Formats: sequence, structure tokens, C-alpha cells
Amino acid sequence: MRFFNTAGPVNPRDHYALPFRIDREEIYSLIMQKKYFVLHAPRQTGKTTLLLELVNWINQEEKRYKALYVNIEAAQAAREKVDAGIETILREFQSGVRWFIGKDSSFPDVDGLLQKGAYKALSALLERWAEASHKQDGRHLVIFIDEIDSLVGDTLLSVLRQLRSGYPRRPEGFPQSIVLVGVRDVRDYRIFSSNSRYGCERAKIGGFPFTIS
Repeated sequence: MRFFNTAGPVNPRDHYALPFRIDREEIYSLIMQKKYFVLHAPRQTGKTTLLLELVNWINQEEKRYKALYVNIEAAQAAREKVDAGIETILREFQSGVRWFIGKDSSFPDVDGLLQKGAYKALSALLERWAEASHKQDGRHLVIFIDEIDSLVGDTLLSVLRQLRSGYPRRPEGFPQSIVLVGVRDVRDYRIFSSNSRYGCERAKIGGFPFTIS
């Protein structure tokens, strides 16, 4: 028996489903344009349900791309501890690949990347994976990072900067498209950083590629 679900993503097999309030076609159009963009909306508006459906469709039907959904809320507990936060995020990527893509020999070794240091590990993972995936079967990566606004301080700054660092190398050397998903627009944050001279830093750094909400 189906019922209305308000506790997380909707599964049409178990739950009643209302029409999406987010335009799937517009999101896919931005992906094809190699955009890095922000998707933010209040809770229970169907963000996660839509993204999970889109990821599954891309992986099953779209031969040009390989899609991954990853929820990084667990890294919130790291707060300003960048090493712990980045390791948590990389482990979530590792788990997400197993769940949404399955066995993928192009996905790099997380333990080896973490030895390079937290401030390079995420960008190195995305660079190596994008290159290997393109060489393996010609497919470019599309990454949906959910709960981005749960990160704080230096951990959030490190993630944003590492994502920005590879932007010019897309799609053969970095993901085709990266979507940051959350309740709030991460571009407008003033991030309190223990390493900042003035105690806070604006997330909207000059040239930041996440340009569309």
C-alpha cells in the first residue's frame, strides 16, 4: 500500500508522487553545456528525488555521461578539521560509486589519494577519475553533491576551491558538470575560517564557476 512520504526521497513504488517543482529538462540542458551550478530549494520540494531519478536515468540510458549522487552531510561533524572532512567526503564518493554505478575500474584508489593531503585529495580524485573514465569508454562525469550547505568553515572553503581548480580541464580532465545542492545558496555564504585574517571569507570568490541557481 502506498502512502505520502515526508521523511526523505520519494520512491514511486512505495509512495504517492506529486509532479516535480524543479525543471528536469533545464538541469539536463545545463549539464550538456558543461555548467557547474548551484541548485537550492527548501526541504521537501523534491530535490533529492529528482536527482536520484536523473542519476539513474543517465547511468542506464545516456551513453555520453556517467553520473554520481553523493550526500556529504556526514562531513559536517568535522567542522574546521579539513583532513577529517575531506576523508569523509571521499569515502562517500567511494560508497556512492558502488551504489549508483557499480563496479568501476576507472575510479581511483581513495587511500592513495588521501596520502597526498586533504587540500588536494578531492580535486585529484575527480581529475584521475575523469581522465580514466574518458579513456576507458569515452564517458564524462556528472556529479551531484547534496547537502553542500551542511559544511562549515575551512572544510567548505577547501571543497569549493578544489572543485574550482579543475574547472578549466573539464570534461576530459575533470567532471563535465558539477551540481551543488542544498537548502541555501552556498555562493552567498560568509564563511568563518580559523585561517582567515579577518575571521570570515565570502564563498563567492572571483571567477567562481558555480554561476546559476
